[in-house]
Amino acid sequence: MTGPLVRPAGPADFAAVARLTVAAYEADGQLKGETGYAEVLADVVGRAAHGDVLVAVDPVTGRLLGSVTFVLPGSRYAELCGPGEAEFRMLAVDPAAQSRGAGAALVDACVARANELGCTALTICVRAGHAEPAHRLYRRRGFVRVPARDWSPLPGVDLLALRLPLDTTH
Repeated sequence: MTGPLVRPAGPADFAAVARLTVAAYEADGQLKGETGYAEVLADVVGRAAHGDVLVAVDPVTGRLLGSVTFVLPGSRYAELCGPGEAEFRMLAVDPAAQSRGAGAALVDACVARANELGCTALTICVRAGHAEPAHRLYRRRGFVRVPARDWSPLPGVDLLALRLPLDTTH
């Protein structure tokens, strides 16, 4: 079986990406008690203006399975990456399509993009206490915790920093 195809999102995808991202975060419990973050997640036009929005699609049906936003330091959506690093944000997989490889394909696409750009590392923040499957995915891909970079954008929202060093010798 062929895994999901990852490609850049186009304007025709943006509404579906917005719905999928909000639905995935709601299903995971990450929007409980939050005010305003659903709107940030749904602003795919804004994300696309400041980073690369990628989508994972079923190679047979073309159905949207997930999305992610890839950013560089200094961009509006960068939270964690420093000079020479890249970051991905808002990784979301349709709750009905989880465990089909879309999340892994999106992470792999971000790693490939960071490598193409000659980045020294790829970073991600994950919410403490949520999304254990995502934490496992990142650990399997070689991401390691960097507690010195943990941070909290709001009271009760604790973000854990993860970093994947990249081989810049090739």
